[in-house]
Amino acid sequence: MFKTVELGRKMSKEKFREALPKLREDLLAAHSELREKKLSVIFIMAGADAAGKGEVVQRLTEWLDPHGVDTYAFWEADSGDLPANARYWHAMPGRGRIGIFFGSWYTAPMVEKVYGKWKAKDFNKALSRIVFFENMLVEDGTIIVKIWLHLSKKEQEKAIKKLEKDGRATGKDWKHFKMYDKFMEVSEQIVSQTDSGPAPWHLVEAADRRHREFTCGSILLKAIRSRLAALKAKSSEKNAVIQVNIPDAGEISVLDKVDLNEKLTEEEYRKSIEKYQTRLSKLAWTAFEKKRSMVLVFEGWDAAGKGGAIRRVIEAMDPRLYRVVGIAAPTDEERAQHYLWRFWRRLPYPAGTTTIFDRSWYGRVLVERVEGFAPVADWSRAYLEINDFEDQMVSHGIILNKFFLHISPEEQLKRFKERETVAYKHFKITQEDWRNRNKWDDYEIAINEMIIRCGTAMAPWTLVAANDKHFARIQVLKTVVKSLENAL
Repeated sequence: MFKTVELGRKMSKEKFREALPKLREDLLAAHSELREKKLSVIFIMAGADAAGKGEVVQRLTEWLDPHGVDTYAFWEADSGDLPANARYWHAMPGRGRIGIFFGSWYTAPMVEKVYGKWKAKDFNKALSRIVFFENMLVEDGTIIVKIWLHLSKKEQEKAIKKLEKDGRATGKDWKHFKMYDKFMEVSEQIVSQTDSGPAPWHLVEAADRRHREFTCGSILLKAIRSRLAALKAKSSEKNAVIQVNIPDAGEISVLDKVDLNEKLTEEEYRKSIEKYQTRLSKLAWTAFEKKRSMVLVFEGWDAAGKGGAIRRVIEAMDPRLYRVVGIAAPTDEERAQHYLWRFWRRLPYPAGTTTIFDRSWYGRVLVERVEGFAPVADWSRAYLEINDFEDQMVSHGIILNKFFLHISPEEQLKRFKERETVAYKHFKITQEDWRNRNKWDDYEIAINEMIIRCGTAMAPWTLVAANDKHFARIQVLKTVVKSLENAL
């Protein structure tokens, strides 16, 4: 594959000077339209050592509007406290911006495979996850430009000697040069397995500085223009209707199987809460010592008692060991990103701590679906995206518990009226709560599909009978304690 680009391409100084002004003008115009259309770009700079990646990035930052460009160098190895992709989610460019990545999600698979630390199945799984990840970003409106700068073995040796003469070569450069053939073999596997229609690779012969810089700038320009043209072509089209197999409102749903008559006496509750909170307090510190993080997700009907259940959990934990994140409508900053961005940024850190989400990423397939805030195509693909997100958490060792607190429409009405009459509960009831109640059947359909499609073996749902608040709180505590005991 790489041999085919070893053609000795060069660009004369005269031709470079003649063509550059037009390229820079076009790049700035495209960058301006990019901001207007609120599209983001991830520019991945990869390839052989000493191929001039730094020079290319430096040139692009000169040619583009610097106010709209963010450059990230992922030099150091990941700390291991979070799933591997977390560091890239933290660096995601907002809509209208260009993010240039030195090193990326391709670095670890390459290094681990070259040094023999990963087996073929781990390597292939990582590449499959990358393809899914990139396609997900592209579907959300991100333009991914992937450049692979290639040098022949002879040209790489010359380039390293030049760096050495300038005092910039390292022992690592020569070490990797001795492994040139192995790096090329693994690199070809990476490029061939992750070269997709939405995010294709561009192989660039890198021996000549002017050729590689102009070519990379031209590739970026073409990618932006291509997406803008496609966007204009679709501007008059309506969202495609996607057929989704969901139950009718009259069918038996998953929620119908929850026994809402479950309850505890005051005495049973008092004994149980003392028992489980005591165990949870000790387990939380053990998890911290063993660096086992935990994520608790709370979803449920309005007035189902999510807040009360969360309070009984955190009463048992040292406040240094947890963080509660209440999820409301996204801010302007959050709207400028993929919907999962704000959740990746709030995963438990450092390792061993707990993040509790009061509402979560499931808003995409619940409120955004029912209220029409997300197009059909967006919420329809979210099930796979959410399952992948949760799989990455659990595969990393994060203990994940997902709770859906279920109550009857009659119990909800009773609690709504109580909130309206009890002064210190007024803040809990809004007109939006009453409006959502009128869409009970629509939400029940969405909830049912969410539980079925996102209740995986790695991340199952716990359906909590919440008509009796005492029973619900103990069920939540008992589930958290059991999951920690099993994990530790």
